[in-house]
Amino acid sequence: MTAHAATRRRITAAFADAGVTGQLHAADIDTGTALGVGSDTLVPTASVHKLCLVATLYRQASLGLVDPTRPVDIPAEGRAPGATGLSVMRDAARLSLRDLASLAVAVSDNTAADLLWDALGLDTVNATMIGLGLTRTHAVQTMRELFATVREDAHGEPAALTDPAVVARLRALDPTRTNRSTPREITALLAAVWRDEVCPGEYGEELRALLGRQAWSHRLAAGFPFDDVRVSGKTGSLPTLRHEAGVVEYPDGGRYAVAVFTRAASTDVTLPAADAAIGAAARIAVDALRA
Repeated sequence: MTAHAATRRRITAAFADAGVTGQLHAADIDTGTALGVGSDTLVPTASVHKLCLVATLYRQASLGLVDPTRPVDIPAEGRAPGATGLSVMRDAARLSLRDLASLAVAVSDNTAADLLWDALGLDTVNATMIGLGLTRTHAVQTMRELFATVREDAHGEPAALTDPAVVARLRALDPTRTNRSTPREITALLAAVWRDEVCPGEYGEELRALLGRQAWSHRLAAGFPFDDVRVSGKTGSLPTLRHEAGVVEYPDGGRYAVAVFTRAASTDVTLPAADAAIGAAARIAVDALRA
């Protein structure tokens, strides 16, 4: 058995122990060495697709097509569902495009993300991904549209989302009918950001800094509990889905892009073992790449 085959077995076992199925891809940003489990499986991206959104904003800004400091008026009504940020705030506000991007990443603010979708357009985001060679990474809906399908599929009954039969038919979990990508393409996007291939200079630096501000540390970052290891990432969550993609940077200069997508057998909202499996699997993969 090769070393990478043994690593893939350990990753699969970590998923199984947590009661989830999962796909993973991890790559050394500088050497291109990579390994994965189901790396080319098409997956529903949920909020991980906000990576594509903010990368497009900064790429457009670097090309002089968008001013990231342009202010956006935000009415008090008509906001996307969500548990954080502007989605739970009650008064009108005004923020720049880049500050909306910060909220979309730091606390996964769905309203901030939708204001960016409205400003940039789905077609622009998709064209940007194609231009980067990510032909299987595609957005078909905003966050408000995604959650509208969840409400419709659950017949407007939030309690129905604990029923496995209802969850199984959610369009938001079907990668052929919602925003989608593969673990390999998401790590390719992150690697391109860290190599200044999405946007150079100050725009690249600002984008990487933005991706380092995520508030959640219970998934990917949990696998790297060291003060001198930096983890920048973006989570994604929907019923039974727990994802995260990000970059792990070591003090010796090692940089690794990792994408982990999971689906739980249980419909419980709180599954600490499933969250922890993302960090555990990522750590196994990165350790193997560093060996």
